[in-house]
Amino acid sequence: MDKKFVYLFSEGNASMKNLLGGKGANLAEMTSLGIPVPQGFTVTTEACNKYYEDGKVIAQEVINQIESKMKELENITGKEFGNVEKPLLVSVRSGARASMPGMMDTILNLGLNDDTVEAMAKLTGNPRFAYDSYRRFIQMFADVVMGVEKRLFEDLMDKMKEEKGVHLDTDLDADDLKKLVGQFMELYKKEKGEDFPTDPKMQLIESVTAVFRSWDNPRANVYRRLNDIPSSWGTAVNVQEMVFGNKGETSGTGVAFSRNPATGENKVYGEYLMNAQGEDVVAGIRTPQPIDHLEEQMPEIYKQFVDIVNTLEKHYKDMQDMEFTIEDGKLYFLQTRNGKRTAQAALKIAVDLVEEGMNTKEEAILKVDPKQLDTLLHPAFDQEGLDNATPIAKGLPASPGAACGKIAFTAEEAKDRAAAGEKVVLVRLETSPEDIEGMVAAEGILTVRGGMTSHAAVVARGMGTCCVAGCGELKVDEVNKTVTVNGKTYTSNDYLSLDGSTGNVYGEALNTVAPEISGHFETLMNWADEIRALKVRANADSPRDAKQAVEFGAEGIGLCRTEHMFFAEDRIAAVREMIVSKSEEQRRKALDKILPMQREDFIGLYETMEERPVTIRFLDPPLHEFLPQIDEEIKALAKEMGLTFEELKATIESLHEFNPMMGHRGCRLAVSYPEIAEMQTRAVIEAAIQVKNNKGFNIVPEIMIPLVGEIKELKYVKDIVVATAKKVIEENGVELDYQVGTMIEIPRAALLADEIAKEAEFFSFGTNDLTQMTFGFSRDDAGKFLQDYYEKKIYEQDPFAKLDQSGVGQLVQMAAEKGKATRANIKLGICGEHGGDPSSVEFCHNIGLNYVSCSPFRVPLARLAAAQAQVKNKR
Repeated sequence: MDKKFVYLFSEGNASMKNLLGGKGANLAEMTSLGIPVPQGFTVTTEACNKYYEDGKVIAQEVINQIESKMKELENITGKEFGNVEKPLLVSVRSGARASMPGMMDTILNLGLNDDTVEAMAKLTGNPRFAYDSYRRFIQMFADVVMGVEKRLFEDLMDKMKEEKGVHLDTDLDADDLKKLVGQFMELYKKEKGEDFPTDPKMQLIESVTAVFRSWDNPRANVYRRLNDIPSSWGTAVNVQEMVFGNKGETSGTGVAFSRNPATGENKVYGEYLMNAQGEDVVAGIRTPQPIDHLEEQMPEIYKQFVDIVNTLEKHYKDMQDMEFTIEDGKLYFLQTRNGKRTAQAALKIAVDLVEEGMNTKEEAILKVDPKQLDTLLHPAFDQEGLDNATPIAKGLPASPGAACGKIAFTAEEAKDRAAAGEKVVLVRLETSPEDIEGMVAAEGILTVRGGMTSHAAVVARGMGTCCVAGCGELKVDEVNKTVTVNGKTYTSNDYLSLDGSTGNVYGEALNTVAPEISGHFETLMNWADEIRALKVRANADSPRDAKQAVEFGAEGIGLCRTEHMFFAEDRIAAVREMIVSKSEEQRRKALDKILPMQREDFIGLYETMEERPVTIRFLDPPLHEFLPQIDEEIKALAKEMGLTFEELKATIESLHEFNPMMGHRGCRLAVSYPEIAEMQTRAVIEAAIQVKNNKGFNIVPEIMIPLVGEIKELKYVKDIVVATAKKVIEENGVELDYQVGTMIEIPRAALLADEIAKEAEFFSFGTNDLTQMTFGFSRDDAGKFLQDYYEKKIYEQDPFAKLDQSGVGQLVQMAAEKGKATRANIKLGICGEHGGDPSSVEFCHNIGLNYVSCSPFRVPLARLAAAQAQVKNKR
């Protein structure tokens, strides 16, 4: 039997999301629930993948199945595609497995041509509506399918409104719109060198192809990389009978959420416009009405609407985001999906759904995307500063948080200036999907047009970026790069501060304060802690970082990088003295100066962490990193150290390495200079004894030897550690337990982990270096060429941001298994950047690691990701 590539809505259900995409599966499910859905069919994600496999050509068997389902749709609706008596018009929309708001393309009013538009005018007795739909179709088809710039059509429309002296599209009458259609046709012919296509079947197949094509457009690729959506998923295409919200004053269209997506309040929240089509609401060209207003305007419809919203939320057990249309006083639902929400709203909704008995705690924690927590862990404006500041304007609080930066007027500018280290706020009339990279780079987003459901609002909420939308008081001149409000003009050199919780905009830089975990956030984190098996530690090098980590729920320190302590102003001189010393005696003299400082560092950490475990990594970077590179600085240091400039310059040059990341660093330094390991061991053990004596804490230091690739190398350094520790413990007449382990960051160590575990009491996977060494990429340089790899679909993700589970992950898993085979109680953790990436945390849970360690601000994210891994993959 031939493969089925096209399904009627009545043939699918919610479980077929991988095949029908999120939108198609939900349309099928709503149909089976008896909700008024305009009928149609879904072209599957497999057809999309086939399109790419066949060299970006839509297969004839897919075309045949589309045409056959079109016939069935004609029977259901009693209308005929392309017929001049009762024409059937359809919308063509994308629908991937994961929601990607605004990333891909949509075509409405498909099936119109010079004949069917007249039929529509006659049938409805409303020529204005027919020509309004036609001009929209020409513009959308030309833009999305044929690549004619949308702006060119908008310019013609603006010109016509200007000539007539009107402001709104709705002020243009049927004759104006008919004239506009003629101008649009001429423009199309001029741009494309051929007439606008009038055959509805050709329009349909071209549009389906365009949606498949948009799965691979730059903005969709960027969005997928940000949200971990594989390109192999493909997108489905939904072809649905058009219902019209632009037929007049008893028609309208809107977007609604079953709860407030910004705050989580349990109240239907939405916006609608009468006499409009869907894109009018989202594009923010006209200002929509709040949904409550519909109760006054159409009480019957409002009641039916609320009933359906409640039915959908109960059915999906989650907050829903819905699109609806009213045609001549009849209500239709065009889609539903689990709604994008801010982090605050996500937490409140998750907790409320448990309290309302709709979800279990396990279901609730799966409702919050760990990455979203990031937004709650970033600063808010300092209250005192806010009280003394006066807003220059107020818009809609579309996505909460505090953002402060200089003004950027285009996405490109925001991206470039952010890459140069500048903090920027992106200011636009309205954002479009093409702006995605600038939106990611900006601290916050401010738009003149658009409501709470506009593109800027939805995307910002999903990314956790602060956004103030629909700030109509601003006059933005994108050409001259100015913003004017209340007679004052701001340029790219001026600061704006946005308060995404109130919608206030301030014309100055405001100070921010650190966040805290309380309320719904705390409740959800407590549930996560009850559920998870994987422990969460933090990477911290100072008592300040350690304190922050404990406040965010860290259960220990998984990585303290001692070299970060060496760079401090009060000790860099002694460190440099040690490095340029010509003899062991000189080196020891310099190390004696560093010892008390290093000991104080560890005392501070132990006191902050109380009895929580602390893993201290011995000196790791190559020595040249501590030395000055500029002649002026070399001269100053030579003078300070009583050396000649030439002598010191020669020493620095002799330490230069061609590839320092693979050079004289890590345990190799301790092999060459054992006295460094002695000093660090003494500092660690003396600090533990002092804190034990002073505070009564039972400290068990974990000493980590970095960059080991051979058991003899580890044994050599470990012997120094053990001998020094024994000496210090005897000198102090106390008992103290400690552990010596290693960082697995060289592929050879992973391959020989069973050997290495004979000496190592714990492994901590340094996945940053393990990724560098396995791929043969330099982390500092890979950014220059990875973009080419993304574009050519060689890699979809940055392997330094998301653990490469099939390659690097295989080494981690192998080392974990080999380590346990030699030493059953070996402690296993990960301390690379990946410790704060949700999919990598899940991988660590699944292969049986004991803990992950990440930066303090990502600790809550890792706690939640670990709990989600436990729910999804009980081990």
